[in-house]
Amino acid sequence: MFGRRGSSGGFTPPAKPKSDEDAEKAAPASAPAPEPKPEAEKPTEPKVQAAPPKPEPKPEPKQKIAPKPEPDPEPGEASLSAEAKEKLDEVKVNVFNDLMEAVDLTELSSLTSEQVREEINDMVSEIISMRGLVLSLQEQKTVIQDICNDILGLGPLEPLLVRDDIADLMVNGPDVTYIEVNGKMEITDVKFRDQAQLMNICQRIVSAVGRRVDEASPICDARLADGSRVNVIAPPLAIDGTALTIRKFKKDKLTLENLLQFRSITPELKTVLEVISAIRLNCLISGGTGSGKTTLLNCMTGHIDSDERIITCEDSAELQLQQPHVVRLETRPPNLEGKGEISMRDLVKNCLRMRPERIIVGEVRGPEAFDLLQAMNTGHDGSMGTVHANNPREAISRIENMIMMGGYNLPSKAMREQISGAVHIIIQAARLRDGSRKITHLTEVVGMEGEVVTLQDICVYEIEGEDENGNLVGRHKFTGMRPSFWDKARYYGLESKLAEAMQFVGS
Repeated sequence: MFGRRGSSGGFTPPAKPKSDEDAEKAAPASAPAPEPKPEAEKPTEPKVQAAPPKPEPKPEPKQKIAPKPEPDPEPGEASLSAEAKEKLDEVKVNVFNDLMEAVDLTELSSLTSEQVREEINDMVSEIISMRGLVLSLQEQKTVIQDICNDILGLGPLEPLLVRDDIADLMVNGPDVTYIEVNGKMEITDVKFRDQAQLMNICQRIVSAVGRRVDEASPICDARLADGSRVNVIAPPLAIDGTALTIRKFKKDKLTLENLLQFRSITPELKTVLEVISAIRLNCLISGGTGSGKTTLLNCMTGHIDSDERIITCEDSAELQLQQPHVVRLETRPPNLEGKGEISMRDLVKNCLRMRPERIIVGEVRGPEAFDLLQAMNTGHDGSMGTVHANNPREAISRIENMIMMGGYNLPSKAMREQISGAVHIIIQAARLRDGSRKITHLTEVVGMEGEVVTLQDICVYEIEGEDENGNLVGRHKFTGMRPSFWDKARYYGLESKLAEAMQFVGS
């Protein structure tokens, strides 16, 4: 019945344009009628044909008026979709509660994820039919998918975790979720049913790595299966509800070639970074929060020989090294009794007994800085780490402060001599105000002058202005200074590659 009404109604609007055509057809139809008359009547036909162009401009204003009512129904449609979404959310809650009463989760744990999805699909379909709910095929599919995400995955966060363009995911309580895309913050429509659902998902994340979060221990660092960094802070510390922050990793492992495509570096700087990694220089990657330090560290490790033994030490394992001989170590927080903690310093100390060729510390933030410097000074060339600092000079000061945090009563000159002898290169990463990430400094640690560590910039990023879209415009400029690791590049047979890169920029 609806199809027939729609079809008959569909014919009525085109009847108007057809009437104009009929008028035109009527003119030629009248033409054959007076065929016996002389052809003098034929010139009258163009007069009749010339008349239609006059009404043609009349429908034009009608077309201009037509689009005006079109935006009117759009808000109505949006409100209807919002109401439908609220009703669908109520259906999800009711079906989920019925499912939890009917399902034994211990039995589901013995099945694979595909089998669990099939079981949930069948049960949800039965619950919908028993409740007499009227849902379209798409709505039923959405309900099943969301319930599967609640049981097997991370609930409403699953669609966001699938997206590869998201760098950070920030949940500020059950009703507010932000994401970072291309360096810019965006709010989403992702919401949780209540605080209990959000807390349940947080506990599921941290329990997967042997940790826990609750009122007794409301702060927790963890990671997802792909290495994405997770931080949870729960009530009563988080006043407006549990705050969940995920530093999301891309599915594909980034390389220096990707940084070149992102215009974070130039081809010449890319070559120099490859040489630095290959000739086993000790590097510190410095930068602020979200500047891309860990990503750059991953990219630098891509040019380590595959036959080297690498040991990584991290608070939460997030490095994605591509070499086959890698040993990954992770710290452990204390238990409820305050015992059993394994600190970063314990891991770095233990590394020295594991015959490493390179030691990579995900983030240097405490007394382990002293142990890392000792490792760099005792034959573990090519070791790397990241540190929070806004410029290379500040990175040196940060290392000094970390050493003093360990309770070492060393003179400032002694600490600086150890730093200058251990660290060869400081690579400064920064997140600019337009959201882009750049390597702003490639700085060499030359030595000591008196009690001051001498630094020498090899390459600097200079901002020249901004374009019409508000994006910063700049260029990487080599200073023309010959680096002191030139002889080491010659030792590894990479002197010509280094010279070509630096001379090409200088020419």
